[in-house]
Amino acid sequence: MLEVNKKDNANANVKGKISKEIVEKNLDKIAKEAAKTVSIQGFRKGKVPVKIVKKFYGEKLTQDAEGESFRELYNKALEELSISASEVLGEPAITKFDKDDEGNIEFEFNLYIRPKIDLGDYKSLIPEVKIPEVEEKEIEEELKKLAEQFASVEPLKRKRALKEGDIAVIDFEGFIDGEPFEGGKASNYELEIGSKTFIDNFEEQLIGMKYDEEKEISVKFPENYQSKELAGKEATFKVKLNQIKQKIPAEINDELAKKVLNKEDATLEDLKNNIKENLQTRKKQDYYMNELKDKYLESLLEKIEFDVPDNIVEQEVNQLLNSKAATLSDEELEKIKDDKEAIEKMADELRPDAIKSVKVTFLIDELAKAENVEVSDEEVTQVLYYEAIMSGQEPKKVIESYEKAGYLPVIKMSMIENKVLTKLFDEASK
Repeated sequence: MLEVNKKDNANANVKGKISKEIVEKNLDKIAKEAAKTVSIQGFRKGKVPVKIVKKFYGEKLTQDAEGESFRELYNKALEELSISASEVLGEPAITKFDKDDEGNIEFEFNLYIRPKIDLGDYKSLIPEVKIPEVEEKEIEEELKKLAEQFASVEPLKRKRALKEGDIAVIDFEGFIDGEPFEGGKASNYELEIGSKTFIDNFEEQLIGMKYDEEKEISVKFPENYQSKELAGKEATFKVKLNQIKQKIPAEINDELAKKVLNKEDATLEDLKNNIKENLQTRKKQDYYMNELKDKYLESLLEKIEFDVPDNIVEQEVNQLLNSKAATLSDEELEKIKDDKEAIEKMADELRPDAIKSVKVTFLIDELAKAENVEVSDEEVTQVLYYEAIMSGQEPKKVIESYEKAGYLPVIKMSMIENKVLTKLFDEASK
C-alpha cells in the first residue's frame, strides 16, 4: 500500500504500509544469500540451512528485510513522482515508522526534490550595462600612493620639533608600579608617528618633542592586550628622542615605473596604462557585484517561478537564526532561549529571506549550467592559498580550517556566482 501526495514541485509526502508477508519474503531472500557466506560451527561454509541462519542472525536479518521492503516502496514512490534518485535532495525525512504486534509496518516520510527551473530568455533580463570610466585624477591618486610606497627615508636636514608623519628614532623604557617590565625597553627604535604601531596615545604624546629631549609619558594597556601580565595595566615610559627622519616620496617618472613594474624598459606611460587597467578591472567588478547583480537577480526572481525544497529552506532559516543570535546581547539571548514561541516567531520572520536566498542559489546553479561555467576544487584552493599569502597566514592551515568548518562548498558557490555573472555582464556590455 502506497499513497504519494505532492505538496508542490519540490516537496512530496509519502505514506504507506509494509505487510508482514513482504518483510518475511525479503527475510527469506536475504537469509538464503547469507547462508552462502556465513560460517557457523558444525556446518560447512555455504551449506548452512536457512533456518539455522535465521536462528543465529534473526534480529539483524529482520532489520535488513524491513530496510529492503522500505527501499522497494521508496523506489515505487519515485516512479509515481516520475523522478530519479539523483533528483532527490538529501535523505527522506521519516516522520513515522511504526511496527504492530503482527509485524506490519506503517510509515510516512517527506521527499525533497531538486526544482526544475525554466530560465527562459534569461539574458534579456540583464539590466543595461554602463561600466564606469576611469578618470585621470584617479590615476594621479594611485601614482601618489605608489610614490609614497617607494619613498626614501632620510634624516631631517634642519632640526625642528617632531610632528605626525615623521619617523622618530627613540630610546624608551617602560615601567609598571615603578618596576621595568620585560619587552618594554629598546634603543634607537624607529617609530612612524601616526602609524598606530604602539599603544593608544603613545605616539600622540611624542609630538612636539625636540632632538635629545627626554620625556615621561603615561599610557594604559588595552584590556585585550596579547600579554596577560600587561593587559589593562597603567604604565609609564621614559622616552628620549635621538633623531627625526622623514619620508621623501619617490619622483613620479620612468624610474618609478621600472621599480613598480619590475621592468628595465618600463616608462611612466606604461605605469599609467597599468594603473588604468587595474582600476578599470576593480571598478567593473565593484559595479557588477554591488549594483548590477542585485538588479538582475531580482528580475530573475520576479520572472521565474519555481518551488524550493523545505529541508533546504529550514537549513537556511537556522543559519539566519544563528546569525541573528550572534547580534543579540547576553541579556536578550537569556530572555528568549527557553521561549519556544519567540524563537518560532523569529524563524517565521526570517523565512521569506531564507526562501529568497535558496531560490538565488538554485538560479545561480542553473545559470552556471546554461553558460557551461564551472569552478574546480583546485581553483578554490588556489584562491584561498593566494589570500592566505597576502594576509601573511600559513596557506595549508587556512585551507584546513575552512575545510574543517565546512566552508569550501560556500566559497565554491560564491566563485561560481561571480564567474557566471561576470561572463553574462561582460557579454551584455559588448
